Amino acid sequence: MDTVRWGIIGTGGIASGVVSDFRLVADAEVQAVASRSQERADEYARQHGVTTAYGSYRQLLDDESIDVVYIATPHAQHRDVALAAIERGKAVLVEKAFTTTYEGTRQVVEAARAKGVFAMEALWTRFQPAVQAAKEVVAWGRIGDVVGVQSDLIAHREFDPTDRLFDPALGGGALLDLGVYPISLAQHFLGDVKEVQCLARLYPTGIDAGATISLRHDADALSSLTCAFDGHGPGSFRIFGTKGWVEIQPRFHHPTTVTVNRAGALPRVIETRPIGKGYAHQFAEVTECILAGRTESATMPLSDTLEVMRILSECTRQAGIEYREATVDLG
Repeated sequence: MDTVRWGIIGTGGIASGVVSDFRLVADAEVQAVASRSQERADEYARQHGVTTAYGSYRQLLDDESIDVVYIATPHAQHRDVALAAIERGKAVLVEKAFTTTYEGTRQVVEAARAKGVFAMEALWTRFQPAVQAAKEVVAWGRIGDVVGVQSDLIAHREFDPTDRLFDPALGGGALLDLGVYPISLAQHFLGDVKEVQCLARLYPTGIDAGATISLRHDADALSSLTCAFDGHGPGSFRIFGTKGWVEIQPRFHHPTTVTVNRAGALPRVIETRPIGKGYAHQFAEVTECILAGRTESATMPLSDTLEVMRILSECTRQAGIEYREATVDLG
């Protein structure tokens, strides 16, 4: 295989926002898109220069020329679409949050491992050059032993019960849409978690408008995290150590700058430049893994996805939110 041929399932905002970055990835080609509406698929293909447009998910999944499927449907639909792709032997890149429940994530992970196909969560922030630079600084011991993380991701959205962001049946809520970012990065820097505490305020639809999450990691480092739709915030991310701290400059989920602060020394600023809009890095990772015959990413392994989804599920349980995976008609 010389070129990895991609199919995109879903034609919403995220699928439209990322597609231009595929052109910046060597050995990757977007060959097809699928929607449950032929008209929407045709419009997406016309707008973004995709060769083939399918009016059902099944048609794309049955296309034997497709190597990997990027799943950009609402959260609650991820599980069924991913399982259908894996059953056909296709690799999957699944938008965050990976599913709406821990059980749904476990089912997808077990299916991918049993089939021996590549699977990864599209937590694109982990692949940003700035985040990788911060990871190296911490690994080198520049700030001593790491003792904690503090982060917020608050993105104001007007409440609309008809929008998928506020619909529990589609996996709406700040935790699954925004909280996954600081939780995943906290786990990336501090490791797995042994204690979770979450407080949330809810919309009338029963999903969270905002939440604060406190985590105790296995090595006793502590994370203090906030996410919300009903306010405004800088989007900060700080890693604290015994000799200093690192700040991934706001907004941390698509960063360019890292500041390293050490006791008794002037701050060191690290400037980076992502490729394109920043999504190209994760698409390159998937493409390279598939060409190399790997079934998981070392940067975003399935074990991390399972752990992050376990934390999210415990947060939603404590908040009194009950999610269910949707049963998807593939068409």
